[in-house]
Amino acid sequence: MGRNVGRRTKIVATIGPASSSPSVLDELIDAGMDVARVGLAHGTPEQHATVIRSIRGAAAERSVAILADLPGPKIRTGPFPPEGAEMCNGETVKLVAGDGPSTAVQLEVDFPGALDALTAGSTVGLGDGAMVLEVEDCWSGGATATVVRGGVARGRPGLQVPSQALAVSVPTKADLRLLEGCLAEGVDMVAMSFVRNAEEVCALVEAAGSDPPMVLAKVETAEAVEELDSILAVADGVMVARGDLGIRLPLEDVPHVQKHIIRTSIAAGRPVITATQMLESMVTAPTPTRAEVSDVANAVFDGTDAVMLSAETAVGVDPANVVRTMARVVERAEREADYTQWGGKLGKLRRQAQVPTPLRITDAVSHAAWQAAASVDAAAIVCCSRSGGTARAIARFRPVAPVLTVSPSPRTVRQLALTWGVEAFMGTTHDNTDEIVWYAVESLVKQGALTSDDVVVILAGDPHDPEPATDVLRIVRVR
Repeated sequence: MGRNVGRRTKIVATIGPASSSPSVLDELIDAGMDVARVGLAHGTPEQHATVIRSIRGAAAERSVAILADLPGPKIRTGPFPPEGAEMCNGETVKLVAGDGPSTAVQLEVDFPGALDALTAGSTVGLGDGAMVLEVEDCWSGGATATVVRGGVARGRPGLQVPSQALAVSVPTKADLRLLEGCLAEGVDMVAMSFVRNAEEVCALVEAAGSDPPMVLAKVETAEAVEELDSILAVADGVMVARGDLGIRLPLEDVPHVQKHIIRTSIAAGRPVITATQMLESMVTAPTPTRAEVSDVANAVFDGTDAVMLSAETAVGVDPANVVRTMARVVERAEREADYTQWGGKLGKLRRQAQVPTPLRITDAVSHAAWQAAASVDAAAIVCCSRSGGTARAIARFRPVAPVLTVSPSPRTVRQLALTWGVEAFMGTTHDNTDEIVWYAVESLVKQGALTSDDVVVILAGDPHDPEPATDVLRIVRVR
């Protein structure tokens, strides 16, 4: 009989002014935050480092991963008044170059060349796409636009223009400078904004050095959707950044693109985050809208590894309440979700044409482990993994049995906080496969994750293999 399984879809929460204090961070972790996202578009490198250290301190022995989000070529307006500015449908707005104050009738834009890229008919988004403008007329260094979808603009919101119009590649020089600080602080993951192709991802991976954090590609351009397979071949995971996708694609296409990205990422064995406005009303309200609850549940039904909170926890009135609400919605949705379909769809090898032999072996053995676990009604699937690759390979089948991973790497334990259904534990290094399997089971028993007479499926590999692969599958009764 399989052991009781807790929440399997992970929660990413953005840390900001409302949530960066040690007491609130502790509340967020207790409420169910698995990954803490630090947006690098705001603040200084020194402030980012302080927040990262605060998260580490609050987590203590708890496995909370830190995701640093690089801004990319982020275009922002000049600051709006503290009380905000209401932009009403049908009104005309002037866009001009500069970094002075913005108003409801004139937006100052701080990114050189951004306005020169616009043409009549271009769609421009403000914030996470909550407000939309349509360009009517352009001139050198400026444009006029009509408010198509209005709202209240606050702070210095981002401005989204058609990505193909900007001759800017990523990572930007500013991204690379921020990456240095991330590496110095030992972050677990780095998210890359406005990715358009695999070459851009490779450039960031190369810049990150010999022991890089996980690199996640934010899919928020039409080009990235088209190049998804090649991006997944080199990225460690992806984020469905629906705010920018909703500006760069027809809105009615976004739900279908979301499902496509999630399915494709799962097939490739890459964790995928669904993001943007999931519980947006809870920035100010104590409860979400019914539509938001349905949105979160549908992301769970789609099979997403994680759901993400942005402004809700960064600047919202009660960050911990938002995470608790998200956890309840996710847990309820998981009771209805049917993941048995994944096995038949994903039994074949990964989508890439040229898959290295070690990866083909890991894919085949993890598929066999998924089938074996179902056949013996395993209490758990135990993965012995230094890098976490074995756990991600088995997680793509969304197995009924919990996936317990033992790793000698603290960073791997934290990184697996992003992967669906995986609970990771610290282990020790051993000389051969027999010792790895024995001590992994012993460690899990001591920590209360397994009990006597549990039947478990175990995956491991040779620790000395120059081309590591998961090539050992055992079915063990715990004694």
